[in-house]
Amino acid sequence: MCDLCNSYIQLYNFMAFKLHIFAPMKSENISELEISLLLEAIYQKYGYDFRQYSKAHINRRIASRMAMSGLEDVSQIQSKVLKDETFAYDLLQDLSITVTEMFRDKDFYKSLRENVIPILKTYPYIKIWHAGCATGQEAYSMAIILQEEGLYDRATIYATDFNQYALNKAKEGIFSNALMKEFTINYQLAGGKESFSSYYTSNYDNIIMNQSLKKNIVWANHNLVTDSVFAEVHLILCRNVLIYFDVNLQNKVQKLFYESLINGGILCLGSKESLRFTDFFERYIELDQKQRIFKKKY
Repeated sequence: MCDLCNSYIQLYNFMAFKLHIFAPMKSENISELEISLLLEAIYQKYGYDFRQYSKAHINRRIASRMAMSGLEDVSQIQSKVLKDETFAYDLLQDLSITVTEMFRDKDFYKSLRENVIPILKTYPYIKIWHAGCATGQEAYSMAIILQEEGLYDRATIYATDFNQYALNKAKEGIFSNALMKEFTINYQLAGGKESFSSYYTSNYDNIIMNQSLKKNIVWANHNLVTDSVFAEVHLILCRNVLIYFDVNLQNKVQKLFYESLINGGILCLGSKESLRFTDFFERYIELDQKQRIFKKKY
């Protein structure tokens, strides 16, 4: 076993001993400490930092992994994470945020066409950052809108995520045929101007997105928690990701977004997100309060 693994197991046993002998804590507090030690071990051994994710999100995902693996407590998960890289990989996938679909939230995409596209048309060249793109459906949705609005040939979409497995799937652009009915309805309700089937080719049980949509998408590994400014961009989309972060981490990421946007650049958050309680609310103009679309002040 590696020295790092031994160190964390010794640390865990020492802390558990102290809790048992010196501090009659409630069981929920002990579990909270166990989870903190687990997240610290993941960060130190694998470099993925979930320490400032929301407790509710972390607890749900860990409980689910315990149930699937037949484990009884968090200490058993920690031991397996340190010793078994395959198990650690599965847990990392659990903790990642990969919920996405084509044209998710029709009202958002309608607002994007009405409030954001006219601004983008004023630039000779456009750089767009999809932060936390997961398996890429929303990046392809943006590519379709840009193509329909005559902007795609002068745009670059940077689609980033720290989950390399999700990024690989996104880059392939291969999705289940069973999803296409739902995606088609989403596209139509979001104001689509063409036949949605013209953007992909069916192949048995799967579809593959057209190469014309892929050519200006740059897929890249980037971690919002630990990495710095990715590029100077005109538009950032990071929808329904920050809700999984605690307040301090949200502020850190909002600083990253603010520094990445040009003056007058656009920030699109999910309908469940808010800038209001961050340090950056006064630095933006609201373009659409309901859809959480903001313009950086000059």
